[in-house]
Formats: sequence, C-alpha cells, structure tokens
Amino acid sequence: MSRIVLHIDRLVLRGVSAADAAVFSESLRSELASRLADPAARAALLACGGNHKLNVGSVQVPHGQPASATGQAVAGRIVPRAAS
Repeated sequence: MSRIVLHIDRLVLRGVSAADAAVFSESLRSELASRLADPAARAALLACGGNHKLNVGSVQVPHGQPASATGQAVAGRIVPRAAS
C-alpha cells in the first residue's frame, strides 16, 4: 500500500465562525480518512504524479449549511469519490 501524507498548509474559511472551527476540522479529517480508505480514490490521488501542491480552488456551500457540510465539501475537492 502506498503511503499518503497530506499537509494542509493554508486553508482560508470565510463565513465559518470560530465556534464552528472544531466541527469543521473534525468533519474534514473524518471525510478525508473515509475517502482515502477507498483504494480507487487513493490510486486516483497518487496518479497526480506526486504533486507537491494541490490547489482545489474555491468551495462554495449554501448559506446556513452546518460546518460539518463545509468540511465534507472541502474534502470532496481534495479527494473526489472514485467512480463506481
């Protein structure tokens, strides 16, 4: 199995309160772990050729969504679900 080390150097959150930061962080961590548990998703990420930088661009979620939904949306831009 290949080892993937993911380091998030900078993450800018607009519209997420400081109180929701812990919920967002846990949601992002757990969603990334779930997605990376899928061998096909890991392989797709590794196919990027060992890029040292991945810019996922902007992630927009509808106003009023919980911080957990924002964490899941960000994870989805980092590691998309593999096609079934």
